[in-house]
Amino acid sequence: MQILAFATIGEIFLEAVHSEVWCSVATLDTHNRLRSRVLHPIWENHGDHTIGWIATGRDSLKARHLAHNPSLSLCYMKNPFKPVYADCMAAWEDDMSEKRRLWELLGTTPPPLGYNLASFFESVENPNYGLLKLTPWRIELGDLFGEAQVWQG
Repeated sequence: MQILAFATIGEIFLEAVHSEVWCSVATLDTHNRLRSRVLHPIWENHGDHTIGWIATGRDSLKARHLAHNPSLSLCYMKNPFKPVYADCMAAWEDDMSEKRRLWELLGTTPPPLGYNLASFFESVENPNYGLLKLTPWRIELGDLFGEAQVWQG
């Protein structure tokens, strides 16, 4: 079923991805081959859209893949009969106030969704602390025994 307004599925999406926490994320490598890894995004709904955030190293293999092609596909599979997919464009967020805001958000959100970034980057000023902003262009709330709900931005 095609969903025209993100707000129709926004809360269901947020509840699903924040209860599952970990997801499989696929990128294209520099030879256009798929590569998957497990990541830990946090999402924020803004009425008519949602934004995802991933704290990660700026010099990672993932960073090189995204420099080649900024598309990524996320799959949350806690319930294999109701998977959640998000196809997104990724961009580095370099605004220091936004990086600080996400540092605080992740640090004050209860685990397992929240966690202490200082364990990985020591401080928000660490040049390797990268913040990926995920802008979805398609979200699917799958339903193996029913009808999937699909939103496209």
